[in-house]
Amino acid sequence: MSEDRALSELSRLLSIMARLRAPDGCAWDQEQDFTSIAPYTIEEGYEVAEAIARQDRPALKDELGDLLLQVVYHAQMAKEAGDFAFADVAKSINDKMIRRHPHVFGEDAARDAATQIEAWEVQKAAERAERAETGTLSGVAVNLPALTRAAKLTRRAARVGFDWPDAASVLDKLEEEAAELRAELPRAEPSRIADELGDLLFVLANLARKLDLDPEACLRGANAKFERRFGVIEARLAAEGRSPADASLEEMEAHWQEAKRAERL
Repeated sequence: MSEDRALSELSRLLSIMARLRAPDGCAWDQEQDFTSIAPYTIEEGYEVAEAIARQDRPALKDELGDLLLQVVYHAQMAKEAGDFAFADVAKSINDKMIRRHPHVFGEDAARDAATQIEAWEVQKAAERAERAETGTLSGVAVNLPALTRAAKLTRRAARVGFDWPDAASVLDKLEEEAAELRAELPRAEPSRIADELGDLLFVLANLARKLDLDPEACLRGANAKFERRFGVIEARLAAEGRSPADASLEEMEAHWQEAKRAERL
């Protein structure tokens, strides 16, 4: 696709969005605001990630379009409010990319990937300071998935030396938190149990970070594995004319173990 065609299609999308929001446009689109659209924006980001995980390029094209629409949607609402327009959004990210890559667009020496990550973090810290966001943990978005945010918070803390020395130390902490959760179970106080379970999940996110793993990706993998193996249980039972509701836990566990062994072959 030529640059002219890309600009033409983007201009067309901006026009479509403006038309939908016009007084004689779509009633549903007219009623939306930043708050009501935000969940869709988050959802579209996940659908992009899902298409990538499936290596489904046609779906990825469609999902990227849906995500782009979200940017255009928010920009149109901001334009209507007199705050900013799509061009300002594009300029903001253009300026940021140039500012954060002086080794490409400026006079700085070439950098390897590791050096660039370090420089990027220094630049981001300076940008947070300019926005008067003080504190090591400032600027970590509250609405991130909780496991992702936990990993980001601990990564920030680790940069100033507040960190375990190795993954084995985090595992020791995990055992400590599991023991504290176990101690709360007999009391059966929901708030205390929730507090201890939260601590356990937080340490797990920290462990993933220490192992250079994405906790969200790890959990997505576990979810997919559970769906796959439970699907085997349902298929085996369906072959007998039954459903999981008709089977005992022992039967389902036996099928689960069979599915587990089959995956390892």
